[in-house]
Amino acid sequence: MDTISTKVDSLLNIMTLQEKIGQMNQYNGFWDVTGPTPKEGNAEAKYQHLKSGMVGSMLNVVGAEENKKIQQIVVEETRLGIPLIIGFDVIHGYKTLSPIPLAESASWDLKAIENSAKVAASEASASGINWTFAPMVDISRDARWGRVMEGAGEDPYLGSLIAKARINGFQGKDLSAKNSIAACAKHFAGYGFIESGREYNGVDMSNSFLHNLVLPPFKAAADADVKTFMNAFNDFNGIPATGNKMLQRDILKGKWNYKGFVISDWASIKEMVSHGYAKDGEAATKYAVNAGSDMDMESYLYVNHIETLVKNGEVKEELIDNAVKRILTVKYELGLFEDPYKYCDTEREKSVVGSKKNHEAVLDMAKKSIVLLKNENQLLPLKKQGLNIAVIGPLANDKHSPLGSWRGKAEDNSAVSLLEGLNAYTGNKITHSKGVKLVEGTPNFINEVKINYTDKTGFSQAIASAKNKDVVIMVLGEHGFQSGEARSRTNLNLPGLQQELLEEIYKVNKNIVLVLMNGRPLTINWADENLPAIVEAWHLGTESGNAIAQVLYGDYNPSGKLPMTFPRSVGQVPIYYNYKNTGRPEPDGDLVFWSHYTDEANTPLYEFGYGLSYTTFEYSDVKLSSKEINSSNNKIEVTVKLTNTGKYEGKEIVQLYIRDLFASTTRPVKELKDFKMVNLKPNESKSVSFTISEKTLEFYSANKKWEAEPGEFSLFIGGSSNTNLKENFTLNR
Repeated sequence: MDTISTKVDSLLNIMTLQEKIGQMNQYNGFWDVTGPTPKEGNAEAKYQHLKSGMVGSMLNVVGAEENKKIQQIVVEETRLGIPLIIGFDVIHGYKTLSPIPLAESASWDLKAIENSAKVAASEASASGINWTFAPMVDISRDARWGRVMEGAGEDPYLGSLIAKARINGFQGKDLSAKNSIAACAKHFAGYGFIESGREYNGVDMSNSFLHNLVLPPFKAAADADVKTFMNAFNDFNGIPATGNKMLQRDILKGKWNYKGFVISDWASIKEMVSHGYAKDGEAATKYAVNAGSDMDMESYLYVNHIETLVKNGEVKEELIDNAVKRILTVKYELGLFEDPYKYCDTEREKSVVGSKKNHEAVLDMAKKSIVLLKNENQLLPLKKQGLNIAVIGPLANDKHSPLGSWRGKAEDNSAVSLLEGLNAYTGNKITHSKGVKLVEGTPNFINEVKINYTDKTGFSQAIASAKNKDVVIMVLGEHGFQSGEARSRTNLNLPGLQQELLEEIYKVNKNIVLVLMNGRPLTINWADENLPAIVEAWHLGTESGNAIAQVLYGDYNPSGKLPMTFPRSVGQVPIYYNYKNTGRPEPDGDLVFWSHYTDEANTPLYEFGYGLSYTTFEYSDVKLSSKEINSSNNKIEVTVKLTNTGKYEGKEIVQLYIRDLFASTTRPVKELKDFKMVNLKPNESKSVSFTISEKTLEFYSANKKWEAEPGEFSLFIGGSSNTNLKENFTLNR
């Protein structure tokens, strides 16, 4: 690092102010680089900037050949030959897609998640990309927000571990390796708590809320040496995140001593004018640079205004130097100065992208992401011989939707459909009916995607096919583009006519397995009340159908646990497991004056951490090595006996929760503090242990610092956040 620092300083010393500003400027791909160069308009101006060293990064230029041509321009035609860093939204894969991030998080399998990011990095790096705008580490409790599909759910502890795993997968142990890419922790900060779950809305929260819930995954990302941060679209307590000095200068670059660089989100610097915070583009530029935003994504403001602001004394040139030093350091760490064309190997691109090895990896990730929500009378797993099965639903034979949102460069209709996955098993007779049409409109970023709301012409065929069948597999949910950025919803039910179709099928055959494909928690009360089996299959990516079929037929025993609470009603949202007790948590006799709804229960339909297996597990014999943590005994060992009481070998995710009973600020009723994966054969038992130390008990207190306060605590161990297996202990000093 000292060598890199010396090289960066030497380069910085010979750069003009304009060349420094150029490194802070990022453009979207603006022309077909294998075709003629632009000759007029905005594209021509961008091209001249590229040739004159006024561009430090580009995004959405994909392919080894294309990126080599771009790099050749800046390396061979500009004065200093500083290579570009090339960014792309590699969210859950490049061409071979893993499950959407929320689904991956349901695996709770950190090694598998890290490997998923590693696969994505291998394909992206082989295609000219050296920087991904992932992971999204925003914690969110609001399923109305479409971007929950892009994150790790509602819990800051689990989210922090997943953030680290994904960063390690993208960046590897050596960032200069040809199959590693720089990662980006986003969106800094508070984006997951936008008001009403409506995209790009405002955020207002307390200091305690910020530090205890929002910041932990970002701090974990910084500690994992993530190379870049991206700020958020939202305003934060009245100041747009892009121009928020407290977030970027004081916390990130100050208190955390973060050494990487910060990029704006798409045109978010310019949007400070729309927020009503900056008068014009020049003011927005001043606010952003002074606040700590190092690179401008597609606002065109830094190249137009920084020089004037520096000359007028409104922005100090030392801030420009600091930003450019951060950017150049990452480029050196990637090895771009040593070999600007290291990511431009067309032969490696052909051999790596879409490889059999990568397909096997995303299939493994997909199976681990599936959550079994209900399985009465052990309807699942299905027999592999002799069944007559009706497969019904608009998503059953769809090869497009399972790719999910933010699908990189995956080809349309490249996913394995569930029908294809089921047909790979030849022992049963399978018939298929859609029931309702899938899409009205075009599934892209311009038009909204809808599942049919009016056309019931397919009902009769579906109903007829369901009669007298041994099993009906209903495949329902959201289209892949009904979640993601700008896909907020006010209802969380099954879109379109799907619920009506489900109820009509139920009238003729109650032996239904509901397979859900979705990017967020849904309200499925009727299904939970009436159907014997429900499988949460999310949007699982390229190998979707194979993964689901292998779970339905029992070749893989599901072990996923929900990373986000499923509400009974959208009126409960935001709903989450780590809520505050309130002063009136329970009814006092017959009085109505307590914290509750008059028309719905407080409890969720499925709680955080919930998920079934084809086998069953029993928890017993919780033991503590001590009932007290003190100066002479700085930790407690907790053990619990876990027994497989069912007929199948299975994996259980054992979860440890803690409650701080009395503190300087009110604390949640439970907080996840640790978990372990345990595989057991039928009738096998294992002792599972956890360690609790003072560090485990820390929170951001009323003293405005992270500390553990002496007092009384409860611990809970079980298979979900709803566990009541409890022991008490104290912390004394």
